[in-house]
Amino acid sequence: MAKILNIETSTEVCSVSLSIDGNVGENYLKLYIPDNKEKPKMVHSSQLAIFVDEILNRTNEKIIPDAVAISSGPGSYTGLRIGVSLAKGICFAANIPLISVDTLLLLAEMAKNYSKIDCERFVPMIDARRMEVYTAVFDKDLNKISETKSLIISQNSFEEFKNHKTLFCGNGINKLKDFLNSENFIILNNIYPSAQCMGRISEQLFAKKQFVDLVYFEPFYLKDFIATTPKRVF
Repeated sequence: MAKILNIETSTEVCSVSLSIDGNVGENYLKLYIPDNKEKPKMVHSSQLAIFVDEILNRTNEKIIPDAVAISSGPGSYTGLRIGVSLAKGICFAANIPLISVDTLLLLAEMAKNYSKIDCERFVPMIDARRMEVYTAVFDKDLNKISETKSLIISQNSFEEFKNHKTLFCGNGINKLKDFLNSENFIILNNIYPSAQCMGRISEQLFAKKQFVDLVYFEPFYLKDFIATTPKRVF
């Protein structure tokens, strides 16, 4: 029975959980969801370590997890960097392995479990600014049938799935709403990647000993980070 610390920071939502044998109890979840949907505040740098400390010190005896699982992207460059840095630090300090969880797979599983809709396709989407999203396509058994990519949404997006009952979810779905052209397309709102639901996936990977290299592992940014600086006024 594995105790796994799950960390999710790929979007503006920040969450940490402890799963035991794949299950997350109410007392082992810390979750922050921004109130302002227009300009969400990211608290990862100030709250993530606090969440971890509160989870691992809920009892008189400090909990030592058997592994740390990190939601590895794609998603927010800053969020992923903060999450992976902390996860690596914990693993190095405790001499425990690191598990990488595909963020889009996590979203697809959450959508399947929450919706209870018998769909042939699940398409999670993470906002990548403007009309762009990070996305992949999963079949009804959550096997990835289309590789993760950066996609600019247009009226022809997902045209090949119009005859299949397809569920879309994630914080990028608002960009798709004006282009849905099939009654088979379903949008599931208010689904965001969360450590609350990482336990089953991380437990399976732990059982298979599918760990990543602590030294060389990097988040799946998908696109290069481009820093912007204000113009100098003379």
